[in-house]
Amino acid sequence: MFWRRKINHRELKKLIAVAKGEAPADLLLAHAKIINTFTAEVEPGNVAIFDGIIAGVGDYYEARQVIDLEGKFVIPGLINGHTHIESSLLHVGRYAEAVVPHGTCAVVTDLHEIANVCGIGGIKYIMSCARSLPLDIFLMVPSCVPATKLETSGAQLSADSVQAYLGKENVLGLGEVMDFPAVLSGDREMLLKISLCKGKVIDGHAPGLKGKALEAYLAAGILSDHESTTLKEAEEKLKRGMYLMIREGSSAKNLDALLPAVSDQTYPRCLFVVDDRSCVDLFNDGDIDAVVRKAIGRGLDPVRAIQLATINPAVYFGLHRFGAVAPGYIANLMVIDDLAAFNIEMVFHHGQLVAKEGKPLFSVDIPKDEDLAHTVNIRPFNIEALRMAACEKVYPIIEVIPGQIVTKKRIEEMKSEGGFIVSDVDRDILKLVVVERHRASGNLGLGLVKGFGLKTGAMATSFAHDSHNIVAVGTNDEDILMAIKGIERLEGGLVLTSGGEILDSLPLPIAGLLSTEPLEVVVNKLENLERTTISLGCSLPSPFAVLSFLALPVIPELRLTDLGLVEVD
Repeated sequence: MFWRRKINHRELKKLIAVAKGEAPADLLLAHAKIINTFTAEVEPGNVAIFDGIIAGVGDYYEARQVIDLEGKFVIPGLINGHTHIESSLLHVGRYAEAVVPHGTCAVVTDLHEIANVCGIGGIKYIMSCARSLPLDIFLMVPSCVPATKLETSGAQLSADSVQAYLGKENVLGLGEVMDFPAVLSGDREMLLKISLCKGKVIDGHAPGLKGKALEAYLAAGILSDHESTTLKEAEEKLKRGMYLMIREGSSAKNLDALLPAVSDQTYPRCLFVVDDRSCVDLFNDGDIDAVVRKAIGRGLDPVRAIQLATINPAVYFGLHRFGAVAPGYIANLMVIDDLAAFNIEMVFHHGQLVAKEGKPLFSVDIPKDEDLAHTVNIRPFNIEALRMAACEKVYPIIEVIPGQIVTKKRIEEMKSEGGFIVSDVDRDILKLVVVERHRASGNLGLGLVKGFGLKTGAMATSFAHDSHNIVAVGTNDEDILMAIKGIERLEGGLVLTSGGEILDSLPLPIAGLLSTEPLEVVVNKLENLERTTISLGCSLPSPFAVLSFLALPVIPELRLTDLGLVEVD
C-alpha cells in the first residue's frame, strides 16, 4: 500500500469504529451521486472520511463536518499514469498549483528530463519538494539516461543507480524503456536494469514496433506503451498483452486515433495519459480532466472515461488504495455537477479540501539548490561553426508532422551561397542546430528541418528531450547564434531573435528546464513568445514544444543530436 504515512493499529481501530458507525467521521460528503469505478454504476449515498481515508459509503454515518452536495457527483481523484512534470516548465510546487484544481490527485512520473541534466540530484530535488504538496507523486526510475548513446547528456544513470532507487518510498518501477534497440540487441546494461525490476512495473516506449520486434520487446517483461499513433498499432499491442496508454499531450495527440480501441473487452487494459503537457495547455484546458472531457465529447461513456483515468491506472501501477470511492481507499476525491461538462468544483486530497472552483487552496515552498542553477556550459564558438558545406547534390531533411512527435525523412536539393547551404525560406526548409551544453565539449550538430514556417529570425531552447542540449532553428546564422548565446546568458530558457536582437525570452533557471514563477506568469510569457513567433511566420501552434523533440533519437524517422543526424529506424 502507498500511504502518505503509515497507519498504526490504534488509528486502524478508530477507522474501523467510524466504518461501523460507532464514532463520528471527520467529514461527510452528503447526498452525493457516487461513481463506482468497480461496477461502472452511479449510486446515491454519503461518503464518510476519517483521517484521510474513506471509512464507508452509505446513509448511516455522522460526522463533525458535513458538506451537502445536493446530488452532485463524487468521483475518485484523477491519476495521471504517465507524465513528465518538467514538460510543464514549472517547478513541481507550481505544477501542483496547476493540476490539483483540475482533479489530478496522483501523478506517476518518469523524471528523466531533469535526470538527464542533473542525475540523481535532480530526482531527489523534485521528490523532496513534492513531500509537502497535496499531490501524490510516484516515481518510475528513469531507465534511459541518456536515452541512447547517440547524444551527450549531463548525467548517466547506471543499473546500480536504478537498483538503489527501487526500494525508496513512492517508487513503483522502471520508467519508459525508450532505447528499444538496446533491448532488441541484448545490451547488457539495459537488460540488467530490466532484470532488477522483476515483480515491479516496467513501462515501455515502442513507437512503430510490430511483429517479431514487438514480441521480443515484450518478452523482456515490458508492460505498457504510450507511443501508439494508429489504431492498428494499438490493437496489435493490446492483443500481445500490453497496457495501452492513450496519450493526449501538447505535442502528441493520439486520442482520436486510438479511442476506437477501447471496447467492453479491452478497456481494463487502457488508460489515459498526457506524457508531455505544456503550462499553456494546463492553464487553458487542464490536465487528465481535459483528456476525459474530450473522450466523453467523442462519444465514450462518461463512467468508462472516468475508469480510464482512475481505477485502471491504479490497478496497473499497483496503487491498491487509489482510484475508487470505497471503504479503506485514500480520500482523493473530486466533486462535479455534470458528467458531460466535467467541470470540477471541489478537490479533496487525503480528505482535505485543497481546491475549489478552479483555484488551489494551498501555498507552496520553493527551496533553492545551487547545483541545479548553473547547468549551461558551452564551449565558445563563432558563427563560422554554423556553416554547412554544400558538398552533395541532395540532403536529408527532418519534416515536422503537425500534432505528432514522429517526423518524416525527406531528401531535397538545397539552396547554397558561396559553397555553403543556407535556409530556404520559400520552401520552408530551415537550418537546425544542436549545441552540447553540459560538458562544454564543443559538440555541435547541424541539419535541416521543414515545417516551422519562419520567414525571419530564429528560436532556441535548452528544453530539448531528452538530453536537453540547446536546440535552435532559424532563417539565418546570425539570429541562430544570437538565440544560442541568449540561452547561455539566461542559464537556460527559451529565446526568440530577429534582425540581430532578442525579441523575447522565458528564463528557466532550474536545470535550464523549470521556472519558479507562478503558472499565470509563465503562461503569459510563453504565450507572448509564441505570438511573436507566429508574427515571424511560424505556422505551428506550439513551436517551442515541437522544437524540443527534434533532438530525441528514439522517435522515428530522422533526428538531430549534438553528435549529428540520426536515422532512427
